[in-house]
Amino acid sequence: MKVLYFPWPRVIIGAVIISLGLGLGVAESITRLLPVLAPADRLVPIYSVETPAKKVAISFDAAWGADKTEELLRILEKYKVKTTFFLVDFWMEKYPEMTKKIAAAGHEIGNHSATHPHMAALSQAQIREELTATNKRIKDLTGQDPLLFRPPFGEYNNTLIRTVEDLGMFTIQWDVDSLDWQDLSAAEIAGRVLEQVKPGSIVLFHNNAVHTPEALPGIIAKLQADGYQIVPVSQLIYKDHYYIESHSGRQCPKPGPRPAAGGGAGEVRPE
Repeated sequence: MKVLYFPWPRVIIGAVIISLGLGLGVAESITRLLPVLAPADRLVPIYSVETPAKKVAISFDAAWGADKTEELLRILEKYKVKTTFFLVDFWMEKYPEMTKKIAAAGHEIGNHSATHPHMAALSQAQIREELTATNKRIKDLTGQDPLLFRPPFGEYNNTLIRTVEDLGMFTIQWDVDSLDWQDLSAAEIAGRVLEQVKPGSIVLFHNNAVHTPEALPGIIAKLQADGYQIVPVSQLIYKDHYYIESHSGRQCPKPGPRPAAGGGAGEVRPE
């Protein structure tokens, strides 16, 4: 999955603006422009997906605790919803039977690292070890070959994304954060999610957040009543023939014959 870059339009425009100065000092001009120019040179994960279908993905990160997971599985089964659980290796080591139960219920298992580190601070070799160790445990416990990786704390850099791609996987973030880990009330969680969600959204929850089981039924019922199909993340994204908007992280199909979503070589384009 090669990622191509198109930084020159921004670089050229930036150079012209800097040379003109616009009444500012050159140093100040450069400082103000750096945040604008940087994304064109930076790889980005998938935060959401451009899709004509009313599809969204719900995901759960699991690193600490499993007390609420059984209840989440019952809710998802009641509403006939399949989701993606991003699991940390040490969590699976502690809860192997729960890991198997999640997979047996038909949910997708994603990689959430081995030790929940700050991935952007690791070397390429360390990143690869985090990924492969977790992939192995997922395979051993569930039989699934993970396609997706979600970095702890949402932190990433080019080395991380390239290493994930080298393993044939996709780096996944989110565009709707429930903030359930902040102990928001069920009503607050539901309000945040339903206000922000749109076709192609990836929603972030946590498996052991206190009020998520209370909030989840209302969220799912409302989404389904509004005509949304809730799918695992891998059934939302494009696997090839796509590009990712550098500022928003939205994954878009390239012009031409449109691939099926749940559709790898892509490229990063500035918006």
